[in-house]
Amino acid sequence: MTIRVLLADDQALIRAGYRMILDSEPDIEIVGEAVDGREAVDLARSQRADIVLMDIRMPGVDGIEATRRIAADDDLAGVRILVLTTFENDDNVMLALRAGASGFLGKGVGPDELITAVRVVASGDAMLSPKATRGLLSHLRSQPEAAPASVSLDVLTDREREVVVLVAHGLSNDDIGEHLFLSPLTAKTHVNRAMTKLGVRDRAQLVVVAYQSGLVRPGTAQ
Repeated sequence: MTIRVLLADDQALIRAGYRMILDSEPDIEIVGEAVDGREAVDLARSQRADIVLMDIRMPGVDGIEATRRIAADDDLAGVRILVLTTFENDDNVMLALRAGASGFLGKGVGPDELITAVRVVASGDAMLSPKATRGLLSHLRSQPEAAPASVSLDVLTDREREVVVLVAHGLSNDDIGEHLFLSPLTAKTHVNRAMTKLGVRDRAQLVVVAYQSGLVRPGTAQ
């Protein structure tokens, strides 16, 4: 299956670089380029993109607001946002994830990392760079917040709670399976069920809910 990618960045040189890297892959197709967030939302809809490579700092409608609009549009429910920015360790990490981003990488990533990230996010998983993860945890430590009123962990089984805790600590499905003596497929099933019950799009949102609800507290060991 071909992954349809939309490039959203106000700098033509950066878009050209992404295009050159991704167009070389047989399973990835660039379907459009946007110079600001408003155009990104319009093109995501008209071009039926699977992934939007989204810059945060763009004129007019920025990348976070564009991400929010795409995530809130039922007609674009299948569109995933992979944010690429120069600023990986500030509040933009949390803002992007809350808005609905499924991945967060620095613009300094190498070609292979970018290609891998596109495929990972297209598969439904989350992609956070180490810097972005540290930024997220730093934000959660300094500004603890309650979970949104619409989210209740009561819908989770005990096993699903265990799995969410491990996801929040950064464990993969393979790692979770090993930790809980489950197959990776069974671990993935529990993760997917937890995401469905909590109404979150992917693992990135699951991490945010885990910390905001108090199920996991920053600094605790797995």
